[in-house]
Amino acid sequence: MSDVRSRLTKKQEGVLCSMFFGSARLSLLFKASVQSYNYSVFHQKCDRQGPTLTVAYNNAGFIFGGFISKDFAQTGSNLKDDKAFLYGLDSRGDNLQPHRVHVIDGQCSFSDVSSGPNFGGLVFLDNGTQVYSNPGTLYNFDPALIHGNDLNLIELEVYRVEDSGNHLEKPWRNIDWSPGKRKELMESIKSWKPIITSVSKAQVLLVGPVGAGKSSFFNSLSSVFRGHVTSQAVTGSAGTSVTTKFRTYPVMSDKSRKPLPLILCDTMGLEGDVNAGLDIGDITSILQGHVQDRYQFNPLVPLQEEAPGFRKAAYVKDKIHCLVYVIDSSKVKLLPEKMLEKFAAIRRKANLLGIPQLVLLTKVDEACSLVAENLQKMREAAALLGVSLSAVIPVKNYSRELELHSDIDVLLLSAVIQIIRAAESYFDDIYQDAEEETA
Repeated sequence: MSDVRSRLTKKQEGVLCSMFFGSARLSLLFKASVQSYNYSVFHQKCDRQGPTLTVAYNNAGFIFGGFISKDFAQTGSNLKDDKAFLYGLDSRGDNLQPHRVHVIDGQCSFSDVSSGPNFGGLVFLDNGTQVYSNPGTLYNFDPALIHGNDLNLIELEVYRVEDSGNHLEKPWRNIDWSPGKRKELMESIKSWKPIITSVSKAQVLLVGPVGAGKSSFFNSLSSVFRGHVTSQAVTGSAGTSVTTKFRTYPVMSDKSRKPLPLILCDTMGLEGDVNAGLDIGDITSILQGHVQDRYQFNPLVPLQEEAPGFRKAAYVKDKIHCLVYVIDSSKVKLLPEKMLEKFAAIRRKANLLGIPQLVLLTKVDEACSLVAENLQKMREAAALLGVSLSAVIPVKNYSRELELHSDIDVLLLSAVIQIIRAAESYFDDIYQDAEEETA
């Protein structure tokens, strides 16, 4: 039927596809304005079609709905689907960012019944163009962010979600996304110990531009181990750094409050101007273990040896064991020259001190939806920061989500494993030097 055409613009379709890991394309199955707001017609067109994305439109300018990776099949059952989610997209304006919400832990994801798409708290085609919305039923969501509190549809479409075929012939990195892998990674991190007996936790310094996601990375990792989304470290999107102090954050492994063998050190954000953001002199002091927790940064004057907050006697446990550059993947090519010069100065200092370095590339879900494009972002970041491609780690922090998601957790935990391995190389060098001295 010639009139059954997608209402989505190319940009809107790209934004929706970016919600999926890997590469995806949408194939239109059902359009209510043409084929009727009747759930029996919906089932004729959409049953047993594999993963589907329900896309609703209202006069408030919102595009919203839900995704399931399993078939609609009218089984009459409430089904679990760990990949399912609800989403909302305010299509007004140029900055299109989807708000995605995952199912409440332990709950079913959708009702596979004979009515329309039924996500528990969000039901379509049960009453014509009227949407049923009840936050807290299967999904905790803010109606204002999902549908703008407008429950009258002007259109409803359902798409099959397919592999676009626009990807690498072989995965550039193999990642096991299974729930079992998530648990395995968590246990590996919990049980790890530094080889140096005087050090109980690896100290990891996060350095990056304002708004790149340093504090969000700590919050996201903490969320994984706490079992729910948390926000201990202050985050935001102000033009200047939200973090103004040097903070050392131990990550607690679970509700028992037992710390992981890892401390994430957060700093003031880097800025392009000479007298703005974190000073290179302060970074040197941090790397060498001289800066104490909660030291208040002063961009105009780096920490002096006689000043409060300066630790004169710095031992191995006080020093930085792995340096992680945190970069927003959507802004890799937009880093100003002065910023790159600061990165180069930091890299030279870290190299002299023998500190291993990694790059954490954040917001990969927002930068692009295609695997090949993500790989290009990795290469660009590696070239600009002077590290190998293997040292670049893509992650997605929890930012808008209210519930945890297994795929996001696996990316975060995999990043921590790479950080631990880098820190191990630092400890190995110290251990070998000590062995040679006693030989």
